[in-house]
Amino acid sequence: MFEKLKENWQREEVREISRRYFFSNGFDGTLTATGITVGSYLSGVETGFTVFKVAVGAGIGLATSGVWSVWEIEKAEKLAQVHQLEDQMKEKLEDTSVMEQKMQGRKINALSSGIGPVLGVMMPSLPFLIEGIVFTMLQATIASVVLAVLQLSAFGAYMAKISQQDILKSAARMGLAGLVVAALNIILPG
Repeated sequence: MFEKLKENWQREEVREISRRYFFSNGFDGTLTATGITVGSYLSGVETGFTVFKVAVGAGIGLATSGVWSVWEIEKAEKLAQVHQLEDQMKEKLEDTSVMEQKMQGRKINALSSGIGPVLGVMMPSLPFLIEGIVFTMLQATIASVVLAVLQLSAFGAYMAKISQQDILKSAARMGLAGLVVAALNIILPG
């Protein structure tokens, strides 16, 4: 099974779609974590571990959503591609390598879609695991926002690299989103 997944990962179409889902959902997870961590601090949550547990719960929800939705979306898309090919070939492709390849790609896409938000949520939430040992709640919140901005910037830099854009501008644009979410949590009544 792993050999088939590895083989399908080599296909550019599969990597491209998986990359999109990973970064899109990683972006969502990072901004969700920022909202949770800043909102928790502003709401008076007293322990970092509580904030971390809430973030993990959000990560589980986002990952489940990512895997489930992509599983269904890609099933529909891959079957539509197969049916179009069947119409052109005037031949059924059930139980063929073409069908198998499409379904293996779907598994990789769904997995990438679920991993993105887990990473997105977990990284900015880590400072709360050492709240009370290394950080105060305020310091853990600030560290969380910094990690979120760095993670978003890394996403932006990677996307700029593959698209041959200016890496610093792309990193700054993506990182800015974390600061905007933090600021909106402070400005808007919760």
